[in-house]
Amino acid sequence: MTGKPVLHYFNGRGRMESIRWLLAAAGVEVRCPIDLLVYYLMQVPMVEIDGMTWVQTRAILRYVVWKEPGGTMILLNGHPFFRIDMYVEGLRDLSDMIMYFPLSLLEEKEMNLEYILHRATRFFPVYEKALRDHGQDFLVGNRLSLTDVQLLEVILMAEECKASFLSGFPLLQVRTSHIPTINSFLQPGSQRKPLLDEQSIGTAKDIFKFERGLFLKNMSNIVAEYYQLQRLELLSKYTE
Repeated sequence: MTGKPVLHYFNGRGRMESIRWLLAAAGVEVRCPIDLLVYYLMQVPMVEIDGMTWVQTRAILRYVVWKEPGGTMILLNGHPFFRIDMYVEGLRDLSDMIMYFPLSLLEEKEMNLEYILHRATRFFPVYEKALRDHGQDFLVGNRLSLTDVQLLEVILMAEECKASFLSGFPLLQVRTSHIPTINSFLQPGSQRKPLLDEQSIGTAKDIFKFERGLFLKNMSNIVAEYYQLQRLELLSKYTE
């Protein structure tokens, strides 16, 4: 990569956070100008890199993997990208749920958190087993890939929801030590963004034009099924 990539986004996590994680894992320094007027006029996340302008999170992530210094995240040992994509897409399903959680209505928060934790107990065993069966520090192949970086991001997101959540997953608990470049990214003052607070939620609402309750709108079908199951279980208790 030539020069520092420029990341255009508001001062919060959102869709840009996975891009920040990947660039940090690659040891790439970035610039993050805060010009809210620009964000109202452009499609974000947007990244200026190598003299080009990229939008769409997945396209940006793939470009970073392709251009990452040293090529350590490109699997040259015959492992197909579809396996990486399979793991990444599963992680994205869970990360989206957690990303939208701060946008829950107050009366929905407890139920939404319960739902996230319920779903995570179905996701994480898959990755724990994959690491155990593979017998290496990486999910695919013998070197770092996008799926390893995103797994760590989602692990820490889940721990922010419930600190003891990984107690039953010993291999997932030690992921940080396998990505040394991430250690500085996790320190105060780095480009990693904090959890959304009311101010940053207000800014995001103005830019992206959404309202509270977005968690339910984005997860409507699966959450509705989960809520229905919970109601049926409660009903059965009262009718026994």
